[in-house]
Amino acid sequence: MAIMGAQAFMTSCGDGTGNAANADTTQVTAPSYDSSFNVEAESFGDLQVLRYQIPGWNELSAQQKELAYYLYEAALAGRDIIYDQKSKYGLLLRKTLETMYGTYQGSKDASWKQFEDYCGRFWFSNGNHHHYSNEKFFPDCRKEYFTEVLMNSDTTQLPKEPNESVAAFAKRVVTLIYDPKVEPKVVDLRPNADNVKLSSNNFYENVTQKEVEDFYAQFDTKGDAPSWGLNSKTMKDSTGKVVERVWKSGGMYGAAIDKIIYWLEKAANVAENEQQKKTLQLLVQYYKTGDLKTFDDYSIEWVKDTTSRIDVVNGFIEVYLDAIGKKGSFESVLSMKDMEATKRIAAIAKQAQWFEDNSPLMPEHKKKEVKGITAKAITVIVESGDAAPSTPIGINLPNADWIRKNHGSKSVSLSNIIHSYNVASAKGGMLDEFAVNDTVKERARKYGNLAADLHTDMHECIGHASGQINQGVETTDKTLKNYASTLEEARADLVALYYAIDPKLVEIGVAPSVEVGYAEYDSYMMNGLMTQLTRLKPGEHLEEAHMRNRQLNARWVYEKGKKDNVVEFVKRDGKTYVRVNDYNKLRTLFGELLREIQRIKSEGDYQAGKNLVETYGVKVDPVLHKEVLERYAKLNVKPYRGFIQPKLVPVMNGDKITDVKVEYPTSFFQQMMEYGKNYSFLPVKN
Repeated sequence: MAIMGAQAFMTSCGDGTGNAANADTTQVTAPSYDSSFNVEAESFGDLQVLRYQIPGWNELSAQQKELAYYLYEAALAGRDIIYDQKSKYGLLLRKTLETMYGTYQGSKDASWKQFEDYCGRFWFSNGNHHHYSNEKFFPDCRKEYFTEVLMNSDTTQLPKEPNESVAAFAKRVVTLIYDPKVEPKVVDLRPNADNVKLSSNNFYENVTQKEVEDFYAQFDTKGDAPSWGLNSKTMKDSTGKVVERVWKSGGMYGAAIDKIIYWLEKAANVAENEQQKKTLQLLVQYYKTGDLKTFDDYSIEWVKDTTSRIDVVNGFIEVYLDAIGKKGSFESVLSMKDMEATKRIAAIAKQAQWFEDNSPLMPEHKKKEVKGITAKAITVIVESGDAAPSTPIGINLPNADWIRKNHGSKSVSLSNIIHSYNVASAKGGMLDEFAVNDTVKERARKYGNLAADLHTDMHECIGHASGQINQGVETTDKTLKNYASTLEEARADLVALYYAIDPKLVEIGVAPSVEVGYAEYDSYMMNGLMTQLTRLKPGEHLEEAHMRNRQLNARWVYEKGKKDNVVEFVKRDGKTYVRVNDYNKLRTLFGELLREIQRIKSEGDYQAGKNLVETYGVKVDPVLHKEVLERYAKLNVKPYRGFIQPKLVPVMNGDKITDVKVEYPTSFFQQMMEYGKNYSFLPVKN
């Protein structure tokens, strides 16, 4: 489970260093960031591209650097997969845009800039559906101009069908790009609808939601069963029978997966220790066979690897792109342990049993014994697939509840990603525009970075690892279906919020006072009720799981606390603000909602989960939304951020790697073109 970085633009409001709060409160030494490093790169559409550093890289041994290089290549080798998963036309369109952008020799006027912006948005979202809203987006340039650029590019490089004319190809592509009826939404979560049919991702073909659910109903999902369907496309064969096409070597996506395997095998040969080697070899075996039981074996061994400095996630992991929560999107996150920043999150993980025992959950929904939460802060080296360019800021894996319960989990905070967010956010002006008063602003400036870090730590480390499903109840993809992701993220957020003002955080030395928690409450309520609406267009409702979960939590406690005026909307000078009046009562309300959402998960209560999400998490007040958009527009701040990836360059002596250098590219567009040239392994039809 991942907590998305898009929320960091409101919750990280420090002095720009990203580390001052930590240094003051937990005696954690900040990594050595270069203060002259420019974190900002290009911006286009509603997107700001950032850059991040890899402090501590030169502390690694030559063997660790070589290991990281192989895992870096394995990460990027799978990049094609996410484009095809988001749309069966994704690779066709990407290769077309790469050809046009790279070979067009005509004049480049305002229309070209509009075309260029579309390319940037397409690459940022891994396709032509917005990375956050899931809605299809379109070029601002006219169809005629788009066609002109295509016809005047190097047409020999276009991914045409055999014997297809350039004119026929252009007509086909223009329809795919400009027609709003073609694949309008990559994930459609509307209630009382066929969410499989209405979603345009490439996880299913010619099957209805009922057919998919009936197909997987044949699989036993109780106990320690695998996550059936995680690594396959479900479709009908020529006889009309529902079948799976497994993503593995020799199967669907085999050409890219073989490249991943090649680099993983090289990595296993220079692993830091035997446990890491065993883990990587199991991952290779999984990719070769597609056997989900092997993936579970790999996940269990990966959890056991707690001593390696280098770590990697590589596979079909998160299910947010699937409306019914079965299919895993390809992603890879390569990292190294941030030795100092890990002290804060490790202190939290050490108290996992205390947090579980003292939570407001019903006794029967609490874990009697919380197993092996390994928590650390990591320095990201590269991200790929669904983790890039838009990245999580925290991750808790494995996702399988039974593995977390019986074997534990790893919870990480992406410290150098958060650092870049903090540096960029310090310039934004959001706090001054939307915070209700000077007390809230001063508290946010003093504790905002730490409050956001602690929320992420608690969300990932304690939140996702807490609670248990009742014996005999099916997994949430079967019970909660299209609401499973939203409810799980809401549950993890509520764990973090419930404990945000608990003296326990002061006692264990991760917060200087409960004022840090007050800063988080201010930020979360402001974001959940108001400021996250900056990411929506007028008339839109909330679709993305994390946005839904934040509004669900904030709106529910606001409504339930009305009689005591716990939280209120305040009008001043024609502007609306959110004010928390009673932090302790707000905590109690967070606890009540946490208990209910855990009950829903534990008992598999679909109807109650649906009612919560649809009542509190979806609809938007159009008047408030209009005001927020008008105020936000004056700040000239982009609502979404993502990253250019560092580049690892091996230093060779013959065929031996003697060192690996880090380069920090400055152009997102140039990196996307380089990736297209160097990491294109799949055909346009898979």
